[in-house]
Amino acid sequence: MERRTFIKQSSIAAAGLTLLPAGSLFASNKDKVRLGYIGVGLRGRSHIGEGLLRDDVDIVAICDTQESSLKYCREQFTKAGKPLPQEYIGSLDAYKRLLDRKDIDAVIIATPWQFHHPQAIDAMKAGKYVGCEVIAGLSMEDHWELVHTSESTGMPYMTLENVCYRRDVMAVLNMVRQGLFGEMIHYEGGYQHNLREVLFNDGKHFAGHGVEFGPDALSEAQWRTQFNIDRNADIYPTHGVGPLMHYADINAGNRFTNLVSFSSKARGLAAYVEELAPGNKNAKINYKNGDVITTMINCANGETVLLSHDTHLPRPYSLGFRVQGTKGLWMDVAKSVYIEHHSKEEDEWDGEDDWFKKYDHPLWKKYETNAEGAGHGGMDWFVFNAFVQAVKQGRQTPIDVYDSVTMSAITPLSEKSIAEGNMPQAFPDFTRGKWQTRKNSFALDDSGF
Repeated sequence: MERRTFIKQSSIAAAGLTLLPAGSLFASNKDKVRLGYIGVGLRGRSHIGEGLLRDDVDIVAICDTQESSLKYCREQFTKAGKPLPQEYIGSLDAYKRLLDRKDIDAVIIATPWQFHHPQAIDAMKAGKYVGCEVIAGLSMEDHWELVHTSESTGMPYMTLENVCYRRDVMAVLNMVRQGLFGEMIHYEGGYQHNLREVLFNDGKHFAGHGVEFGPDALSEAQWRTQFNIDRNADIYPTHGVGPLMHYADINAGNRFTNLVSFSSKARGLAAYVEELAPGNKNAKINYKNGDVITTMINCANGETVLLSHDTHLPRPYSLGFRVQGTKGLWMDVAKSVYIEHHSKEEDEWDGEDDWFKKYDHPLWKKYETNAEGAGHGGMDWFVFNAFVQAVKQGRQTPIDVYDSVTMSAITPLSEKSIAEGNMPQAFPDFTRGKWQTRKNSFALDDSGF
């Protein structure tokens, strides 16, 4: 990728965001953010790539337990002509020595899910901003501890949910805010992605060359497959619900009140292994996670949300977005928009392109060139930049700890609902009432996105 130009620090915080307590701001070097990375596997190295392209970021330390990941990471620095960072290796708690450094302003956490919560807690207690890959925690207790720690330390926690910055998603956010869909009624989204070739491999290829998982496999198959054996829940809700939260003003004038979840039977993963390797032991495992998990959520303002987790069956990729109000709707599977009295034909879909050209989000219009070549169609640049800008400015992150735990807590809540025979579960108010007066300022200007 060509070196990209970068956004200069804004002098004014977006309306509605809370500045951090004075004691929590880093004291110097505000022209540059000094980052440490905990986990430099495939996703971590993607964030490394974003950091290496920036003149306002110094990557000073990395931590990982696997030499193969560290080797590829070193090659990234060498190719970029940047000095190699200090490495912290040798044990699962090596990251704590990285956190002891006083010259690190923020950390990016891109480790397996089970490590996110303890590593983030330790990072905030060490006075570091936290940008963490999904998921935030495994239990409800994990999520509450993240809230309490962020509040007590004054250190922001941001789930690096890149889909919130997807171009079509942000165009629809612009349309919602301009009232094109009327009063909002219903939302749908999810994670609908055939992951069978990610969950099983032979340890030599990224995907599609094996039926094994565990320590000798490659990348996510080392650990992610086990979650499908152990848990019956929506184990990956954030891609779908993250954008919907911004449409619905969740934690900023609205909130989730309760949910109920359902699980189909689990047949897809065993059938996949049996087809590739008849009689293989992994075809006989009782995979607990249902092939399709469906979750319905109520909102305080009367809207409903439908989420789907569908990763074990053959299917094309889709996040299944549906955004519907009293005047029309958008559906991403159909790639279509319908606005009553404004669409070309009554009761017929318009292609989304015409609408999205007209209502392209101002941030995408302004920073499209910056995002060229970045991962996932450019949205990785946006989410990484949003985190970096918040650290540089000493301000709250645009996806804060309340938003982060709200989208992630769907996993343990859905698990409990399914285990109790599809019983409704009260959704905790992580803001403890502050949602009633908070304002939704996500992506309203470019002072931090």
